[in-house]
Amino acid sequence: MRRIALPAVALLALSSLAVPASATTRVNLDQGHVDVIGIAFENGAFDLHVHDEEHGVEYAPSAVNLVAKPGSEIAVPDDPQYSFLGTPGARAWVLPQVQDPELLWAGIGAEEIEPGVFKDDALKVDVIGVTGPADLSVFTTDAFGAPTVLVDSGNGLPDRINTSAGGHLHANWAFEAAGTYKVTVKVSGTVLATGNKASAIATYTFKVAL
Repeated sequence: MRRIALPAVALLALSSLAVPASATTRVNLDQGHVDVIGIAFENGAFDLHVHDEEHGVEYAPSAVNLVAKPGSEIAVPDDPQYSFLGTPGARAWVLPQVQDPELLWAGIGAEEIEPGVFKDDALKVDVIGVTGPADLSVFTTDAFGAPTVLVDSGNGLPDRINTSAGGHLHANWAFEAAGTYKVTVKVSGTVLATGNKASAIATYTFKVAL
């Protein structure tokens, strides 16, 4: 079991056409640099996908299992700042903000969107639902290990992550029990030429310690 030592330098720092889902199989992505929420804007519409940066392949969210391997397990720190993860010493599985070559390095990427399309280049990523055996949280940590919580399904949803055209964000994705999670996401922004625009809802599947 991995343990987070605090305070310390943060151990957790948070192409092609999309491949459609097969009727019988999904691709398992369990390590390397992957934008679990890849964002494009084409022909006046958002395209949400999973971008495997290691191999230059994009997938429809429904085609992929995003895997948190057993090696991502940590003990919840004995620090009140981490109370959103559960009781001290409890187990959690974390896809880390700082890259670990053995684990999935989960990003949110909008590099495919050119500056000047959206007002102030601003984009909003709304996590609108999480189903699974326990709670999901997404948070960043600073150089002293202090967390900033972006998403906490245990504290009510939707929660919003702000990003920008051309932007790229890594954070910690923490799951409080092993099992399968379904995470529903919507992206929106104000197109300078036409006004407010929102994506269709996309569902991402995470397999945790399975």
